[in-house]
Amino acid sequence: MKTKSDPRHLVRRKIVQALFAESFISPKKNTLGVAKNVRKEQTSIDKKIVDAAPQWPIEKINKIDLVVLRLATYELNFSDTPKKVIIDEAIELAKEFGNESSPDFVNGVLGKMIKND
Repeated sequence: MKTKSDPRHLVRRKIVQALFAESFISPKKNTLGVAKNVRKEQTSIDKKIVDAAPQWPIEKINKIDLVVLRLATYELNFSDTPKKVIIDEAIELAKEFGNESSPDFVNGVLGKMIKND
């Protein structure tokens, strides 16, 4: 069973924090590699998010939910990590950083994204 001290969870947590901070300021030079890759692929990632949640324009999505969705979408498309693990991690991050409705929103968007694949 995964715990909050799982090294992979801690890395994802740091990536979410870096991406969230960068949504307010310019990116740091020493940002984690995955965060840089998420930024590099952001246009295609955002398109996938909009396709999965057309009723939610990107600029209307809560910033932390958007960051969690961007990381999860990146992982779904560019990593070998099982989809179930990625979604579980995204929900945990949404619970940790988001508001009361964040986990359900993130789960719904990612579920639709997988269903559309």
